[in-house]
Amino acid sequence: MPPQELDENTQLMMKVKQGDLRAYEELVNRHKRVVVNVIYKMIGDENEAQDVAQNVFIQIWKAAPRYEPTAKFTTWMFTIARNLALNEIRRRGVHRHDSLQGSQKPDDEASEPQFADTTQKEPSHYVLGAELEEKIREALDSLPENQRTALILRRYEDMAYEEIAEILKCSVGATKSIIFRARETMKERLKEYLGRDV
Repeated sequence: MPPQELDENTQLMMKVKQGDLRAYEELVNRHKRVVVNVIYKMIGDENEAQDVAQNVFIQIWKAAPRYEPTAKFTTWMFTIARNLALNEIRRRGVHRHDSLQGSQKPDDEASEPQFADTTQKEPSHYVLGAELEEKIREALDSLPENQRTALILRRYEDMAYEEIAEILKCSVGATKSIIFRARETMKERLKEYLGRDV
């Protein structure tokens, strides 16, 4: 692919391939928060998500000499993130749902809230909002891994079907089907809450 056709992230990664540390730092700064958020949604533990995200960028640095721009940089990055998150889930030997009770996100100004609500509401509204958030997490946790990953990337990161298909290593049609099934399952599990004014 000619250099002028490469997107900005890929151009930076090509500089990293040549050993450019500043380009690497720029990529990390651009993408670390979104990588942490995606991994957090997959494994449900903020501290572990930070550690896994750090490993993602270490892997990117190590793989730089062999990097070829055959896909968008972000597609390649999220493929690494997904693989490392799955390794962490397997290493712990527990489903994400099992770890949610003991893994509260720290109250850190740098942490991006997962379900932000900046409007003023009655206290009962906050109780219902917290209850809904917990039910959304439980429903997300209950999805098969492919469905959970696809839905997170589509819903929260607004990623194109084509990119998600590359990450999941399946066709675009299969990806759309996976996301459709995930949404239907979420609707079914949350139907009691979707009718509420929350």
